Amino acid sequence: MRTQVLRFKALLELQLMRYLINGVVATMVHFGVLQFNLKLLHIPSAGIANFIAAFFGITVSFLGSRYYVFQDHQQTLLTQASKFLALYAIIACFHGLLLYVWSDLWGYDYRIGFLLATALQVSLSYIGNKFLVFKK
Repeated sequence: MRTQVLRFKALLELQLMRYLINGVVATMVHFGVLQFNLKLLHIPSAGIANFIAAFFGITVSFLGSRYYVFQDHQQTLLTQASKFLALYAIIACFHGLLLYVWSDLWGYDYRIGFLLATALQVSLSYIGNKFLVFKK
């Protein structure tokens, strides 16, 4: 019993580490596209630019979650992608709304708002992915 508990704990720690790595990569893609939208495409709203960037970050996050973090291939790609997209649509709305309020309405620096929104996103996505999308 003790061995099983230790194995479960080690698996959880490994999964959390992989989740964090995947999240960092997805966040870098998300933020890079946000910068591209604001600086090169000159999209006037940080909220809209962020909403577009979220699509790219979400795609990277899904592929990393399926093949690297949770390594669950029992369900079809379409089934998992549907669940994942529903979860991330909700999370992206929270993320975009938070950044819109933070930077467009309150006038604060969008980069700090992005960090705050991303911290919320990380927590919600891990819980949702583990217990809804990639549950075994």
